[in-house]
Amino acid sequence: MRALEQIRDWPVRHAAAGVVTRDGARMAGDVERVFPLASVTKPLVAYAVLVAVEEGAIELDQPAGPPGATVRHLLAHTSGIAFDTTDILAAPGTRRIYSSAGFEVLAAFVAEQTGIAFPEYLQEAVFEPLGMKASVLTGSAGHAGRSTAADLVRFAAELLNPQLISVPMHAAATSVQFPGLNGVLPGYGSQRPNDWGLGFEIRDGKSPHWTGGANSAGTYGHFGQSGTFLWIDPELGVASIALSDENFGDWAREAWPVFSDAVIAEVNLARNSVPK
Repeated sequence: MRALEQIRDWPVRHAAAGVVTRDGARMAGDVERVFPLASVTKPLVAYAVLVAVEEGAIELDQPAGPPGATVRHLLAHTSGIAFDTTDILAAPGTRRIYSSAGFEVLAAFVAEQTGIAFPEYLQEAVFEPLGMKASVLTGSAGHAGRSTAADLVRFAAELLNPQLISVPMHAAATSVQFPGLNGVLPGYGSQRPNDWGLGFEIRDGKSPHWTGGANSAGTYGHFGQSGTFLWIDPELGVASIALSDENFGDWAREAWPVFSDAVIAEVNLARNSVPK
């Protein structure tokens, strides 16, 4: 896939990227290199939490975190917890406050309810069944994941065709929770509304955005301050991931949407060229 060649021109020392369709995956760059994920950790953690829900270890609407908050609030960044402390800034369900600390609270809650340390639970619930052998959580459940492009492609394929969780649970995770809430999308400022699912940011009408202009409104995923992203476009049946060793900044704001649009254009061209 020629669109993947764009990573060679990014102002980074090392990069890797992948594109997944229901026909398979294509990758480029240092695909076995382990990169810090930063906040791309959160969708992986969220998926393990959803597995815990379906196993009956916890419930989405079970109280967790601040008074009045639930597992659902924590996953959807509506618990009221601040970004990097457990200070409470709002009542649950009233504001979309993006919170890395909230995911730490969530991981601690899962560990308490299951009796399994959360990094181990994540390993058993997500990494091992998907064959993500290089992936690991080394600290905070909000930002301390490490992985490779080869592993994240496996996760992207799972999101296109869920096997670890049910279709209804996947649909809930990737649709807007607590609709209409405003908030700040890190790196892109105030969003009205700032829509999220359960651990996944939902593109909707946000502009500018780190995905491409050709991505559908239903696109969901996450990006990380370490120069990483993961998006899935369910309408197009395409997913893409990228990892780098250069922190998010103006270079990414410029390069990532161009890359995503090129991926989508190439996939659409290939599909339209297939004889019917």
